Amino acid sequence: MTDFEEVATDAVEDEAMESPDDLTLVKKMQDGRDQIVAEIKKVIIGQDDIIDELLIALFSGGHCLITGVPGLAKTLLIKTVADILQVDFSRIQFTPDLMPADVVGSEVVEEKDGNRVLKFVKGPIFTNILLADEINRTPPKTQSSLLEAMEEKQVTAAGVTYPMTAPFFVLATQNPIELEGTYPLPEAQLDRFMFKIELGYLSEDEEVEVVRSTTQTNNTTLSHPLSGEDILEFQRIARQVPAAEAVIQYAVRLVHASRPQTESSPQFIKDWVSWGAGIRASQNLILAGKVRALLMGRYNVSYGDVRALAPSILRHRVLLNFHAEAERITTDHVIQRLLEEVPEPTSNL
Repeated sequence: MTDFEEVATDAVEDEAMESPDDLTLVKKMQDGRDQIVAEIKKVIIGQDDIIDELLIALFSGGHCLITGVPGLAKTLLIKTVADILQVDFSRIQFTPDLMPADVVGSEVVEEKDGNRVLKFVKGPIFTNILLADEINRTPPKTQSSLLEAMEEKQVTAAGVTYPMTAPFFVLATQNPIELEGTYPLPEAQLDRFMFKIELGYLSEDEEVEVVRSTTQTNNTTLSHPLSGEDILEFQRIARQVPAAEAVIQYAVRLVHASRPQTESSPQFIKDWVSWGAGIRASQNLILAGKVRALLMGRYNVSYGDVRALAPSILRHRVLLNFHAEAERITTDHVIQRLLEEVPEPTSNL
């Protein structure tokens, strides 16, 4: 049985999905995903798994951190998704001299009825999809200006709170090379991202196709199968997907096992990890698992959903110590060991 086919056999019945309207919405979500992927493929070659995880994050209401060397179409992928959805899109090129006001906005003096008054001018963060390009190239003070918006969907400036327009996603990119003069994201901000997605090089055939398509006249026209309102509806329906107690227990067990302070965690965690994942990891494993289940045509979350999503959800939440670095152990290696050694609950499954 494959991960895609695996179903939690003791999952509750699909009472949350009995409404004809809800079932119609699920079908629209599945068809919309296929249509979005088809449109993205007009522009982006390869990166199938990356596209799937990006869409899962969007349908879950989560934020993404995308890491990859230059030239792998990170920025183009994000901009293409915004174009397809026809939502407001802003791009901020993060640089060492960028200030928080350049992101959030600032107060300016304007004349009104013969008096000078302060007016708040909103910054580029007030959008639906925000591309934070090379986010690790700006100091922590500016990076932290995103924290409230990412978690609370609002921004506070000069004592006044301004709500973000829904849907709101932060899709940030990082360049893993040329690290001189960069500022690693603080753990508190990393934890705000649902996924950390790593882009690798394309295969030779895919790279040939990229070179062929980008060195000739190309007048690609994108259609718009879904809107921002559709995304909000998908986020609502995803939360109605049932998750069996044992599947939730498995997600929590994985996260607990990643913490070296936990007495029952494996020895390799105690040897290699300085800090494990927090509760947001458990929440994201289940929420993203619900979206993945729907997109796979199922109405409950399986162990396979949790395992498939674990690398991208735990990758930026498990911090290795100097012993792991000395032994050239990577975070992905640790996560793979966790998936191999942490058992699934057996009580009801």
